[in-house]
Amino acid sequence: MVDTSPLSRAVDHFADRLRAAPQSRLQRSGAGAALALARQLSEWAQGIEEPGAEPREMPEAGMFAVADQITVAGHDLAVLLRSDAEVVEAVRLVEEAQKKAGV
Repeated sequence: MVDTSPLSRAVDHFADRLRAAPQSRLQRSGAGAALALARQLSEWAQGIEEPGAEPREMPEAGMFAVADQITVAGHDLAVLLRSDAEVVEAVRLVEEAQKKAGV
């Protein structure tokens, strides 16, 4: 069994930072970077669950919902990952998005 706790920790940390961020920061870059990550993680999970199926795009639910969207998408993906390399890649994506978000 693959240890996905590093991904869960990274996702939870980013989501917590977004929840604590001022609205101005979310408007500037935080929400956009977070939504892009949530969509990417969601599509990755869907690709594992339904190979070859057209992925459904995570909707834009507003800047105050992106932390929850990242949490859901990240934890969904964590359940599906099959290798340590995939976990490392997912954590890298989360860390990269957090830098872009500036939180």
